[in-house]
Amino acid sequence: MAQVMMYKGFERFWHWLQAGLMIAMLITGFEIHGTVNWLGFETAINAHIILAWSLIGLWIFAIFWHLVTGEWKQYIPSGLTQIIGMMRYYIIGIFLGAEHPFQKTTLKKHNPLQRMAYLSLHVIISPMIWISGGYLYLFYTIREVWGLEIVSFMPVALIHTVAAFALLTFLVAHLYLAITTSEKPFGYVRAMITGYEDEKSVK
Repeated sequence: MAQVMMYKGFERFWHWLQAGLMIAMLITGFEIHGTVNWLGFETAINAHIILAWSLIGLWIFAIFWHLVTGEWKQYIPSGLTQIIGMMRYYIIGIFLGAEHPFQKTTLKKHNPLQRMAYLSLHVIISPMIWISGGYLYLFYTIREVWGLEIVSFMPVALIHTVAAFALLTFLVAHLYLAITTSEKPFGYVRAMITGYEDEKSVK
């Protein structure tokens, strides 16, 4: 079957490097939190900060790439009716053999639910993580200069932890759907490695 180039080289590089950095940050973050005990607190916090700056650098390049190429349009949210339709498909329809309600194209790679999820990740979950994490770890030495020393650590740490669990939930759901919802086993995972999807899946 003929294949169509769906994901460009930088898109795949950014996707996998971002995933790796996020997973590593979750591991070191839970070590700092005391949930796991693999690396030791000091090693974990140093690694967490390095990973955070690395992810920030990657995002700067990714944002520039999305703006220059116009790929930012892939994340424009769909209507509520379309989102509900996709949720109904994933909850019920997919198990009944229903036809997929969304037809992927090179100009519309993400279905309505994916658009909502990715947009939520980047405009809600990620800002919660970066603002709280910056206060706790990245800019802790200049809090007094900014007059932020009056802000208690506990609520900020709680926000950071809640956002981390939200990120973990997103990653688990994303991986589950990527593995189980393609026509061929691991089809979407392979597509994000090679860049190509079967022509049948793409209009």
